[in-house]
Amino acid sequence: MRRAVLPPEPHRDGATPPPIPADLVPKHVAIVMDGNGRWAKGRGLPRTEGHKRGEDSLFDVIMGAIELGVPYLSAYAFSTENWRRSPDEVRFLMGFNRDVIRRRRDQLHSMGVRVRWAGRRPRLWRSVIKELETAEEMTRHNDVLTLQFCVNYGGRAEIADAAAAIARDVRDGRLNPDKITEKVFARYLDEPGIPDVDLFLRSSGEQRTSNFLLWQSAYAEMVFLDTLWPDFDRRHLWHACEVYASRDRRYGGALPNPVEPTAATG
Repeated sequence: MRRAVLPPEPHRDGATPPPIPADLVPKHVAIVMDGNGRWAKGRGLPRTEGHKRGEDSLFDVIMGAIELGVPYLSAYAFSTENWRRSPDEVRFLMGFNRDVIRRRRDQLHSMGVRVRWAGRRPRLWRSVIKELETAEEMTRHNDVLTLQFCVNYGGRAEIADAAAAIARDVRDGRLNPDKITEKVFARYLDEPGIPDVDLFLRSSGEQRTSNFLLWQSAYAEMVFLDTLWPDFDRRHLWHACEVYASRDRRYGGALPNPVEPTAATG
């Protein structure tokens, strides 16, 4: 028998999801949570305060995704390039990611959220890996929403790691190089069971992918919103999903243009 789950908390202003037809709701939304530092700077606060405020934004968006019926959500929590930041900020982000997962995993589990982790192990704090793996195990049977935390993640790194794994299997005779297709390659990515990205959403007005889910976003619809991440909530997600639903997705195909009939000549 399926375990009972708690519904998402209602939006503080009573907002409800827009009436998007179920077949037009994106199955996988990837989010670059950008603008924490600028939000804090504009208020005369340290950058860390922006990251702290961003936690509530993420969880409001998670609840909004559940309300709308989005089955997969990926959050860019720490990139392979973020190690270039100041040592103090890196230490804060490592501890913050660890503590958010530990603090929120019971809540995620109660709502039926399945947690997955994508990213590299090297350099990542062992305490962060432990919390991610604990959350994965605790929530592995949940099916309301799959939340992919991308921690120490980079799209190019993921592709390079997949290529290296393929090369090892070819060397060891487990894989015929003539049989390598896009479908085979995708099986070597961090989370091959998670479908390709339908909607790529970025806050703060920046219009770039920043090395996030490059392979999976090949045919994603891009939506860039000016709102800084700490000011984000589920209404921004819903707006982006409305934009997504209004677009014509052809995946490289196209219907013939209508041709006006020519007048008969005698």
